[in-house]
Amino acid sequence: MIPNTLTIAGVDPSGGAGILADVKAMSALGAYATAVIAALTAQNTQGVTGISPVPADFVRQQIDTLFADVRIDGVKIGMLGQEAVTTVVAERMAHFKPRHLVLDPVMIAKSGDHLLEKSAVHALREQLVPQCTMITPNLPEAGVLLDARPVETVKEMRQAAERLRRLMNHSDQRWVFLKGGHLPGSDCIDLLHDGDKMIEMPAKRIDTANTHGTGCTLSAALAALLPQYSNVPDAALAAKKYLYEAIARSGELTVGSGHGPVHHFHKLWPSS
Repeated sequence: MIPNTLTIAGVDPSGGAGILADVKAMSALGAYATAVIAALTAQNTQGVTGISPVPADFVRQQIDTLFADVRIDGVKIGMLGQEAVTTVVAERMAHFKPRHLVLDPVMIAKSGDHLLEKSAVHALREQLVPQCTMITPNLPEAGVLLDARPVETVKEMRQAAERLRRLMNHSDQRWVFLKGGHLPGSDCIDLLHDGDKMIEMPAKRIDTANTHGTGCTLSAALAALLPQYSNVPDAALAAKKYLYEAIARSGELTVGSGHGPVHHFHKLWPSS
């Protein structure tokens, strides 16, 4: 059965991040993508020039209307922007209880622009993180969630992953996918932790400026693949491999003059 997936996130008109990137990734990986718009942005590959909120009640209406009709097998949550929207999304996810709930705690854009109200961090940590089946913070986001400085070594990453896992509910399989791309060096090491197993997922760093929307793409890939795999680590490795190849093939695209997008359809479009 083809899985139905949902992204709840913001709109990036340039298509490299947010809902448009999520829909591309989910579609490329064999899932039928649906979307709830939680925030609007004016941005391109060089930066964010404006953010327009979506009323929390309308976000609720979008979610309720969709779940009333469509079977949802996996959900990815990205940019929420406001505290009120974060609270509504947490409430509706607690109500509908999707089997796979992946949170990318979007706080800062690649350009450095802030995408989440400071007042929303508490709601994200206390209301949304506990019920997720997987969270995918990068190191700065992990620092905010833990109210600590960003980690600087793989050893500190392991400690952070353990602390992040304790923010989640203790029942069932729940995983932390901690992204290590902000650490220096030629290797990028991500960690996958479920409170017991700690799995290192290394990869060689790719020298490119085309990294816009990498976090969005990874979390969307996870939401698409988790319903298709019986084993969470296998799904995580497949999502990481998909993103790695999308970054490696990003030079085939010519989109903007800043941080360009990854190539979501690298497996489907012919090489240029």
